[in-house]
Amino acid sequence: MYKKYYKLSLAANPDLQHYASQCHHYWPDIARNAMIDYWDDSSALLDDKWDFFFNSKIPETQRLISENLKLSQPKQIVFAGNFCEFFQRILSCFIYKKNISILTTDSEYYGFDNFAYGFHESSVIEIEKVTTLPFDNFEERIIAKIKSHQYEIIFLSHVFFNSGMAVKKLEQIIKAVQDSETMVIIDGSHSFMALPTDLSLLESRIFYFFDSSKYAQGGEGACFLHVPKSSPYSSLFTNWFAKPIMDFSAIYRLQAVLSLFKNDKLSVEKIHAHILLQQNNFRDHLLSIGHHYLCEKNILSVDYQYHGPILTFAMPSPEHSKKLYEELRAKNIRTDYCSSRLRFGFGLYQNDCIDLSAFKN
Repeated sequence: MYKKYYKLSLAANPDLQHYASQCHHYWPDIARNAMIDYWDDSSALLDDKWDFFFNSKIPETQRLISENLKLSQPKQIVFAGNFCEFFQRILSCFIYKKNISILTTDSEYYGFDNFAYGFHESSVIEIEKVTTLPFDNFEERIIAKIKSHQYEIIFLSHVFFNSGMAVKKLEQIIKAVQDSETMVIIDGSHSFMALPTDLSLLESRIFYFFDSSKYAQGGEGACFLHVPKSSPYSSLFTNWFAKPIMDFSAIYRLQAVLSLFKNDKLSVEKIHAHILLQQNNFRDHLLSIGHHYLCEKNILSVDYQYHGPILTFAMPSPEHSKKLYEELRAKNIRTDYCSSRLRFGFGLYQNDCIDLSAFKN
């Protein structure tokens, strides 16, 4: 159904079963055209390209992002080359504080976790982490933690990268933050364009960011942040609305992909429905192979209907994850693993059920 968008990537990997979209989602063919458009525009416009980028490409991309997140203020979406640039801007808001207290979880993506750890080692920030497992009471536990202490920053993923499990009570969690000076940041990198998201009731309170390399399908090189219009914070590092001199090819790609989906009336709801179908087929297929580790009881999930595009198997150890990952790779089945978790990612370019018959016991 949707393979038509990915003819080039599929043709380049004809025998590959690619279930690592959480690492590198296939780029739609139109992304290649966007790269050429970027070159052509830069060549034709020369120094005038910056006016075109900031007055045409950026506003259109902001509008498309806002439509998919139900945001009413497209101009409140700012951009940078990567998350580290945003984190520097965020921390610069607290430059006069000696210890910045941050509440987060043990399941945040490497970009934040590694960057924050470096600042923690330098005694710039203090980090408190809430474990996501057991997930059936995670939301209640983080709400209780929020109510018990005052933090400068609360950082939380909408969909956790190392499990695919999604936060359903996002609004209740935000409402639990009583201090208006607490900065609330939601990482939407594994939910944007994969899980239907309506931020209309939260846009005045939260910072929401994502990068274009995952399910947004724009590839690496662009990161976006929604800044609440009434935010009391002012970034001292280039300010929120800086116009960086950067490579705009990722923005071209993202704008082209989002425009294509809009014109074809391919909504996030339809994308999510397609992914759910593939995940259901995958789980049914597991029953037919009878594998000791690749079985439904090992999948980390509490609600398959409200779940990210990743199905994650809890393995006995990191060594087990690596071994099975390598066995799958040898059979041209591409997955990935982090520690003792083996991840299968689902995307639009998968129309047929995965074939794991080679692993049938």
